[in-house]
Amino acid sequence: MQHNEFQLLTAQDSAPIKMWTHGVPVEPEAREQLQNTAKMPFIFQHLAVMPDVHLGKGSTIGSVIPTKGAIIPAAVGVDIGCGMIAVRTSLAESDLPDNLSGLRSAIEQAVPHGRTSTRSGRDKGAWETPPQEVDNHWTMLAARFKRLTDNYPQLLKTNNYQHLGTLGTGNHFIEVCLDEQQRVWVMLHSGSRGVGNAIGTLFITLAQQDMQQHIANLPDKNLAYFKEGSKHYDDYMEAVSWAQDFARHNREVMMSRVLAALSRIVTKPFMTQQEAVNCHHNYVQKETHFGEEVLVTRKGAVSAQKGQMGIIPGSMGAKSFIVRGLGNEESFCSCSHGAGRTMSRTAAKKRFTVDDQIRATAHVECRKDSDVIDEIPMAYKDIDAVMAAQASLVEIVHTLRQVVCVKG
Repeated sequence: MQHNEFQLLTAQDSAPIKMWTHGVPVEPEAREQLQNTAKMPFIFQHLAVMPDVHLGKGSTIGSVIPTKGAIIPAAVGVDIGCGMIAVRTSLAESDLPDNLSGLRSAIEQAVPHGRTSTRSGRDKGAWETPPQEVDNHWTMLAARFKRLTDNYPQLLKTNNYQHLGTLGTGNHFIEVCLDEQQRVWVMLHSGSRGVGNAIGTLFITLAQQDMQQHIANLPDKNLAYFKEGSKHYDDYMEAVSWAQDFARHNREVMMSRVLAALSRIVTKPFMTQQEAVNCHHNYVQKETHFGEEVLVTRKGAVSAQKGQMGIIPGSMGAKSFIVRGLGNEESFCSCSHGAGRTMSRTAAKKRFTVDDQIRATAHVECRKDSDVIDEIPMAYKDIDAVMAAQASLVEIVHTLRQVVCVKG
């Protein structure tokens, strides 16, 4: 074990912070935000910080927050269960058509993506009539959702069933990639959509209301928490677990629809290898670490237990990695969830042009317009530096480069 695999930050009246950020930039605001979280009295052992760390809302993206006896809803955030799924196919690059625009259109038709203001009628990012596949997956979620909405009826008026199997906006994407042996993979990134956002927002508000008397003493009002044993704690744990399951089903539906679209364009029959990885990177679950059962919140981090497969995507135009966890206990068996932004979406839109976007994604069949400039590769950290900083957390199994990218 290298003694310098992480940098240690300590402060008075605060849990230690272990940062796997050697050779990657960390903005001062993100450090300050980490220090605020580390001051919470129920942090277990230490915070673990991944190399893609950057400022988030409430808690820092790229952080692993172990707690005992309490949970911070804003640390989990509003894109509950956001994560990745990847499948390797038996196809090779030579099986793909020379012009990939037909494949991109087929995928765009198979999966609702993006969003239109609902005032103008239908939202293009939701189903008008969900297909049978969505119904099959919804039946596995419906009973628990009813229990949730019986307690919190305001969650009924959300995009739930109509969003199952849809991509969303922002950094959510569907990609066709090639690995180091030119084999074709399909990979996608999405979460719990409208309903997950509504659940997150509702419970963040409830936590702040419950702590009304004490909120002034918190380093940041977004660190409002529920204590174990309280009604809202139990309700939140149940709601968050449901939203995480919704996110997993959401990715499964989309994957099966994308593979079907691929088989319509590529006439050669193909199989998919079950190296399929379906992993969250914004979530909370009970785990055992250092001999104790604790709640681990991973906000922009992936579980990397020994031998566990995971996905670390780069940005549009950069490579992505399929990794195997090394089970590093110091990081609570975690790794980064991507490259991590170096600038905000607004800053990226000010700084770069459509021409920059076209140049940066020259090798990828994707949208190249002003609406996706905030996702330009230059707005992200260097993925190679990020991977080098976490060499003690994961090993790289496959390196993927995208040839088709569909953005919401």
